[in-house]
Amino acid sequence: MSVYQEKVQQVAGLLDEFDLDMWLIFVRETAEHTDPVLKVLGHLGAVWSAAFMFHRSGERIAITGLGDDEAIRSQGLFDEVIPYQLSIKEPLLQVLDKWQPKSIGVNYSQSDVSADGLTYGMLLNLQSYLAQTPYADRLVSAEDVCEAVRSRKTPAEIETMHTAGMSALSIFEGMAGWLRNGMSEKEIFARVQQQVRDMGLENSWDDAHCPGLNAGPNSPWGHFGASDEVVRPGVTLNMDFGVKQDGFCSDNQRVWYFMREGETDAPEGVKHAFTSVRDGIQAAFDAVKPGMQGWEVDAVARKFIVDAGYPEYPHALGHQVGRYAHDGGVGFYPRWERYGNKPFGRVAAGQVFTLEFGVRTEWGYISIEEMIVLREHGAEWLVPPQKELWLVRL
Repeated sequence: MSVYQEKVQQVAGLLDEFDLDMWLIFVRETAEHTDPVLKVLGHLGAVWSAAFMFHRSGERIAITGLGDDEAIRSQGLFDEVIPYQLSIKEPLLQVLDKWQPKSIGVNYSQSDVSADGLTYGMLLNLQSYLAQTPYADRLVSAEDVCEAVRSRKTPAEIETMHTAGMSALSIFEGMAGWLRNGMSEKEIFARVQQQVRDMGLENSWDDAHCPGLNAGPNSPWGHFGASDEVVRPGVTLNMDFGVKQDGFCSDNQRVWYFMREGETDAPEGVKHAFTSVRDGIQAAFDAVKPGMQGWEVDAVARKFIVDAGYPEYPHALGHQVGRYAHDGGVGFYPRWERYGNKPFGRVAAGQVFTLEFGVRTEWGYISIEEMIVLREHGAEWLVPPQKELWLVRL
């Protein structure tokens, strides 16, 4: 069974869980402006207006313009693919009359871009088709279903993400063979990107900023990419990096310390920062269980790092990973306005998250980012975590 077949079969249970009679994905000219959820469900491109419809009974129907239908039909994802020539309105209403839905989920959201794929123009078109029908006032947000179908990974998706994570980890670990004092961030950046190309993979996010590097305390912090800063004895190097493999992403951070002449270990301040970050992540790993609100998990690590003597972390503890490195939906977000309602969503088994924490120090930025998959009993590491500070000797 393909990943896409697993995904479309997952939908009926989610509609039942969220008490939604049907889900309607309504699109057109997807090469120019697609709905983010389509890539999760299949190769569902359309030129003319198309309706991809899922009923809580498990029945799935696609309505497409004549000429788009064969490509959709060939994927075996829908029980029926209905082509039209003049207008989508008549077959759309026929399916609605057949299903008699009391609630019709469509893709709009005020908080989650990945669940906000219905354009305003297509909403107006849909409302005009439903005018004078019982269905006109039955449109509701399908945000919960969009987020769940994207976030609750199937076994095939989890295995693919594990493979991507291990590919990225091989690049991280292989850097021990060539990292040297005096290398610039730009040199490291170019070498890592070449390795990604040599493996036939893609970067998890845009090429200009993947990997993200911080060499020492003066390196620009954030989603910058690579600066002219140089690694030298007595500083740390942090790398934020992931690869996309078979359509799925990884996202990890690792940290190194470049030893001074005569040093046999990193300074105590570096080690304290590293262990505080590592143990804060472990505390969140140990705490997270299905059904928790995202902010509750964030709060565990947030308190840990403050108790260790560092300032409060200025970002969220973790986000979901999937088709994108930042895959939308509920995450481990603090209760800040900038995160909308996402901190209050409840995490569920099958979701893949990062656990990301860091502190800025006089030696440089010290941060780790791990990936976990949430199971019914709690978290599992998707790839082996960094347990010890990586040392680079002269």
